[in-house]
Amino acid sequence: MIPERPRFDPGDRYRDAARAYVVYGIVLELGGLWLELHGVGARGSMVARGIGFLVMGLVFLVGIPYVLLHRRVWFERWILSRRDFARVVAAFMAYRAYRVLGVVLAPETASVAAPWGGEITYRVGAAVFFLVTIVALLFVAIAAWTADQKAID
Repeated sequence: MIPERPRFDPGDRYRDAARAYVVYGIVLELGGLWLELHGVGARGSMVARGIGFLVMGLVFLVGIPYVLLHRRVWFERWILSRRDFARVVAAFMAYRAYRVLGVVLAPETASVAAPWGGEITYRVGAAVFFLVTIVALLFVAIAAWTADQKAID
């Protein structure tokens, strides 16, 4: 007889949050790289600061899901619990969403060449990124603020 898996696994929400953050991070990195390649990134071109932001984004793209995915005794002992870490990440993501919403609601925005040809306005790109950020934020927030529950038999 195969043992039945509990209906609620508290580790699942952290795994889902880590996966959502990876998707969010990939979209962020690709968008940032595209803007840098077209001279409208962090400093207007592929200069050290713009490349530095992309490298830092890659560190976050790997590091944040790494900490969220499984308990890290060294991290929880010396820095933050996984739940508190998810709360900090959610707060930063909420601030990012707020700033991107400002671009979406701006009266006029510039445009950049689209990967598939033509042009795309900052407003449209920001709207897509805003939606991706909000969805990922929801997954991280659920991991951060959902109370641990015992398995239901």
